[in-house]
Amino acid sequence: MPVSVNRPGPWTHRDVPANGARFHVALAGPEPVGSDDVPLVVLLHGFPECWWTWREVMPALADAGHRVAAMDLRGFGGSDRPPAGYDLVTLARDVAGVARSLGRTRAAVVGN
Repeated sequence: MPVSVNRPGPWTHRDVPANGARFHVALAGPEPVGSDDVPLVVLLHGFPECWWTWREVMPALADAGHRVAAMDLRGFGGSDRPPAGYDLVTLARDVAGVARSLGRTRAAVVGN
């Protein structure tokens, strides 16, 4: 069953494909002009949370000039819930795939 996680705020919401699944991402901060001209920070929530965990941190990072992507991990929030792929190797591939879907080759990753 889909979960509505699109809360209004100083961010936008997108669904992006990565690693064979669809991930909900809340985005804040300046839009990049080139591939890596604005630093991307990917925020990963803990269990059993979703992107909303980062709602108070996102505006500060955006104000500091970062492009912020708080993603719902596989199986959480507005992201797909496939029957498999809940291991750390798949998580790393998911995060790298989300960064690539956002047009990036590099990102700083912060986990909770």
